[in-house]
Amino acid sequence: MQVLKVSGMSCGHCVRAITRAVQAGDPAAEVQVDLAAGEVRVASRLSLEQLLAVVREEGYAAEAA
Repeated sequence: MQVLKVSGMSCGHCVRAITRAVQAGDPAAEVQVDLAAGEVRVASRLSLEQLLAVVREEGYAAEAA
């Protein structure tokens, strides 16, 4: 399970956008978003670098937590 610190998330649209983006790279990925904490937890075969790149491509600032 990778934990990302993501800023700029504020609503359900943000959750769906990040989830779709991650699952586009790994359809079997499990994504859990905690808006209040600004965290995204991902169980995926994608590397941390790949996950950060995918989230950043969606327009969010992301770093390893």
